Amino acid sequence: MGRGIFEGLKVIDCASFIAAPAAATALSDFGADVIKIEPPGGGDPVRNLPHLPGYPISPHNYAWMLEGRNKKSLALDLSKPEGQAVLRKLAADCDVFITNFPPPVRKKLGVTYKDLAPLNDRLVYASFTGYGEIGAEADKPGFDSNAWWARSGLMDLVRETDESTPARSMPGMGDHPCAMSMFAGIVTALYQRERTGKGTQVMSNLMVNGIWSNGIYAQAALCGATFQKRPPRDRALNAVTCHYKCSDDRWIILSLLNEEKQFPVFAKVIDREDLLTDPRFENKPIRHKNAPALIAILDEVFATKPLAHWRKTLDGNGLIFGVVGIPADIPDDPQMRETEAVVQFADSDLRTINTPIFIEGAKKVQPRMAPNVGQDSDEVLQAAGFNAAEIAKMRAAGIVA
Repeated sequence: MGRGIFEGLKVIDCASFIAAPAAATALSDFGADVIKIEPPGGGDPVRNLPHLPGYPISPHNYAWMLEGRNKKSLALDLSKPEGQAVLRKLAADCDVFITNFPPPVRKKLGVTYKDLAPLNDRLVYASFTGYGEIGAEADKPGFDSNAWWARSGLMDLVRETDESTPARSMPGMGDHPCAMSMFAGIVTALYQRERTGKGTQVMSNLMVNGIWSNGIYAQAALCGATFQKRPPRDRALNAVTCHYKCSDDRWIILSLLNEEKQFPVFAKVIDREDLLTDPRFENKPIRHKNAPALIAILDEVFATKPLAHWRKTLDGNGLIFGVVGIPADIPDDPQMRETEAVVQFADSDLRTINTPIFIEGAKKVQPRMAPNVGQDSDEVLQAAGFNAAEIAKMRAAGIVA
């Protein structure tokens, strides 16, 4: 199918950090031609993430490799009117314009939807914000750590006990799910454009995605529910939906929701059939009542063997469980490789993380390494109609790099 479903689709990624640019990455995986607008010099600040304290140490810029793959980099100084004029010329001939600049910045640069829509009636303008387009917090910048993770209630809820401090999020943990919402919105708008011939504005934000991610508890709050304190692991309400530490310090989590059918099988494979005749665990209600006692027993059982043993023991018996993965597992995970969750770069011996959408009969493009700042400036400007002399003049004036 050529270069993918979106071959020929022109996309401008005029955004920074993760959520909005990652939506452009998803489009690029299906063949879209994405131009990344970056400030000359340092480029998108996401390039600097691996250099911050506490981040994994690597000779490769892994954050930029993921967020910037497949894109062409145009280093353009948008603080200058001449740079803004270049961007407007590009927007007049593109299909999708993606930005997450705060609204006041968009107004200053002349790149609001109202500014660009008259230039291109087929333009799909994708706007991503921290807290939405209206209201007292509309102009407030946000990151996934605060607007998605903290604001939604997830930060408060995902901790072992009420006495534990709120849990910190991981980098990009909310941004990548938000990117798929933005991608879905863009694709929906493109479908509408196919029917009407007209572009439109697509909007999403970190806060609304966060509350969607925490939807069950958020809906409970809307219904006036009374929330119960979350017990610690060793006093969990159900021992067979709990997590356990193996002898090699790896963890496994059980998800035996069909207990009446699964518990007898489980007791047999772990060589503890005595649990079936123990009056404390003879049926589901009594097991739940005595869950802490059963957790203590299973703690001792799982602590006797390593993770590899328990995976082999539990697999193939209709027992649902999961491995509590660690990042070091990912490079050698055969299931991730075979399902193309992890894919090879076309121009490097390194691999990258695939976007989580697959369409039968539609191959994605093989990912290309992310560009250096301004690597494709000349190519992009020439394609937009600027001649060599004009480009040289802009470069001399510091408008492009």
